[in-house]
Amino acid sequence: MTTCLTQHIADLQAGRSSAQALTEQALQRAIAPDGEGPRVFTRLYADGARAAALASDTLRAAGLTRSPIDGLPVSIKDLFNVAGETTLAGSVALRGYPAATEHAVVVQRLIAAGAAIVGRTNMTEFAYSGLGINPHYGTPRNPWQRELDGGRIPGGSSSGAAISVTDGMAVAGVGSDTGGSIRIPAAFCGITGFKPTARRVSLQGVLPLSQNLDSIGAMAPTVSCCAMMDAVLAGETYVAPAVHPLRGLRLLLPTNVVLDGMDVPVAAAFLHSLSRLSAAGALIVEQEIKPFGELAAINGKGGFTAAEAYTWHRQLIAERHDHYDQRVVSRILRGKDMSASDLLEVLHIRPRWQAAVEQQLAGFDAMIMPTVPIIAPKINDLLASDEAYYTANGLILRNPTLINFLDGCAISLPCHDAKGGAAPVGLSLAAPGGHDQRLLSMALAVEQVLLV
Repeated sequence: MTTCLTQHIADLQAGRSSAQALTEQALQRAIAPDGEGPRVFTRLYADGARAAALASDTLRAAGLTRSPIDGLPVSIKDLFNVAGETTLAGSVALRGYPAATEHAVVVQRLIAAGAAIVGRTNMTEFAYSGLGINPHYGTPRNPWQRELDGGRIPGGSSSGAAISVTDGMAVAGVGSDTGGSIRIPAAFCGITGFKPTARRVSLQGVLPLSQNLDSIGAMAPTVSCCAMMDAVLAGETYVAPAVHPLRGLRLLLPTNVVLDGMDVPVAAAFLHSLSRLSAAGALIVEQEIKPFGELAAINGKGGFTAAEAYTWHRQLIAERHDHYDQRVVSRILRGKDMSASDLLEVLHIRPRWQAAVEQQLAGFDAMIMPTVPIIAPKINDLLASDEAYYTANGLILRNPTLINFLDGCAISLPCHDAKGGAAPVGLSLAAPGGHDQRLLSMALAVEQVLLV
């Protein structure tokens, strides 16, 4: 298991390590010729990261620290503006376009917190897929069965962010989540991923996919790590969440949609986790959530994502259609056929849908479900045909998308037998928007049971 931020912090405080040593180690792993670095990063910030680490060590020696992550190497998704650079978003279509004039707010906050930003991480082009496949910069390979038949997908769209963490190129990766783009790669790669309530973290300076659904969060080894990163990204003073009592915790397990199509490894890991949580005192109640069965039809014409993506991309597509990943641009172009009334219908339905779900959740502390119903597919299998690509993408996005449409908060926790070499599987806890801190407290309790 990768080292938690709390251990790194303890080592820095005790003088057992230094920010410069941690950052140099991360950079060396990123440039190792036999590693995933060339597929993980679209740009490295070696000089800047080293300078930030030196500054952190100098301040710490004087008794000064700016935040819990001061001096720690982190990565940022290739979706966030960095002053003086063109944000490419995992694409080549924007090459030559104007550079950003200022940092995205989340980048500003990381710098102010003293983080050593190692580089920009690869992603599905323009964040429009849950698979993590990128024909322009290569596809980072999942750490599980990496050498088998070309490897397995990392999940997306924040693909490089996840592998930067699993391979020690960063202690945490900052990504975005529009329909699961943080939680999916976390689940597939065996780490933790937290999607906060969308309004919690500023989207200023972030290249959009859907402004109605986009949110910013982090992937890291544990719940505590994600909580630290979340505080920095939200511009808050970090207060460690208390562990919520597990005994008596009421968890709602939807019986419709989210369990459909589970493969054998996911079903086994998920059911085993439910058994352990029940034995520890959690009350798991199974109920149908009727609105969940309605969402596919609500988004049948493309939903917010297709409409908003096409609005942003239409001029660029007209100029540089052939520069796009054709499997991405074909999905964006669905928005071309949506009318204003189609989009307004989704806008009008959403509040009623949210209210119905929240009413059913009122008697529960959180929802519990598999983050993704299948383990990570092989990269070559999905490259073989459009049908395989789109079928897998729809299934992988299905469960996480429910929480984005709810405007909720959610976390994915690894629940597989990592010591036994089992395929990574994610267990998701979710709650309505605004319950972020309480959800993190519950996740700490659940994590303790799953790690035993």
